[in-house]
Amino acid sequence: MNETHVPPDPTMTMPIDSRPRIKDGGQALLKWLGTMRDEQPVWRDVFGIFHVFRHASVQRVMSDYAMFSSDINRLRPGGDPFSAGSLMLTDPPEHRKLRKLISQAFTPKMSSDMVPRIAELTTALLDEIDEDEFDLVEKIAHPLPVMVIAELLGIPIHDRELFRTWADRLVALHVEDPRDIEIGRMVGQAMREMGEYVLTHVRERRTRPQDDLVSRLVAAEVDGDRLTDAEIVNSACLLLLAGQITSTMALGNAFLCFRDAPGVESAVRAHRELIGPAFEEVLRLRPPLTQAARLPTADVEIDGTPIPAGSMVINWLLSANYDERQFPDPYRLDPGRQPNRQYAFGHGIHFCLGAPLARVEGKVALELVFDRFEQVEIDPDAELSYYEDPMFGVKSLPVRVKRAPR
Repeated sequence: MNETHVPPDPTMTMPIDSRPRIKDGGQALLKWLGTMRDEQPVWRDVFGIFHVFRHASVQRVMSDYAMFSSDINRLRPGGDPFSAGSLMLTDPPEHRKLRKLISQAFTPKMSSDMVPRIAELTTALLDEIDEDEFDLVEKIAHPLPVMVIAELLGIPIHDRELFRTWADRLVALHVEDPRDIEIGRMVGQAMREMGEYVLTHVRERRTRPQDDLVSRLVAAEVDGDRLTDAEIVNSACLLLLAGQITSTMALGNAFLCFRDAPGVESAVRAHRELIGPAFEEVLRLRPPLTQAARLPTADVEIDGTPIPAGSMVINWLLSANYDERQFPDPYRLDPGRQPNRQYAFGHGIHFCLGAPLARVEGKVALELVFDRFEQVEIDPDAELSYYEDPMFGVKSLPVRVKRAPR
């Protein structure tokens, strides 16, 4: 069954006060989002949270950091001990200082310089696969990004099962009301062990620096400012979690999209220069995260709906990526789509610092998988299990492959 690229059904009668969960790969959710874009572009749910669905409105909210704060811990006094100095939850001018310092250490060039090593790690993972039926997520899509970011940070790759344990704790946290003051405590508990682990590496690099990202974060300095231990720990934890939770979804999502777009994979295989644009379309159709939260600092109106200051606003990145007002034929995977202003990595001052690395990983991995296997077919009999919103990916992906001649 086509699970992604299905236009909203005009006869659908699903009530707009009931958001569907991701149990069918996103089909029902995408239909609901399409209805909301057309009929109720700003929606206030039972918790008093305002949801924004259209591309232009999401762009407005994500761009205007003065009007829309990223510090959602204002709604949860006390927060969690690992949110201090977090780029995701900080506004200017503090955010500007932090981003300059972290960008000095974690540069796009560092990501491009990793291409040969990413290829080595991918090849090693492929070499370990000796069967023609296997789980693509377990064998490649999950371990690769974790190994890459761990190696960049200078954290032992062999501890990646620990990273998975910590990430699983966070993924397991489910709350109905995102304003719940207990969220900070729960996240803090889930991340405490991870933070303490990273802190030991930070302290070690302060006395014995090495050629790795943690050492660069320790040494980073802008206008006399340097990162504190807590800020370095939070930055490193965020990078580890991004590799663990979001980047691991990209390769599996690519083959889900190829399955639902007959002919595209063969065209990309034949014309490898299309790998980059095709991967960008995968990110548009299946962004790892579906939404981003903001708080208006003053009363504001979006698409005719008044929103009081201090309310939570959920920007639907997934919905914006399918908005017919921005993307002609939005449910189609089109490697030739230009422009492609998709929001998989956010927008504005909070645009994801790890985007260049994620793109490099995706392109290298797809290239090498294509080289190794001339055919990758998702097992049609497998019952796929998906992450729940706000993540948008598959937990496992059983495939059957036909090996390319060597």
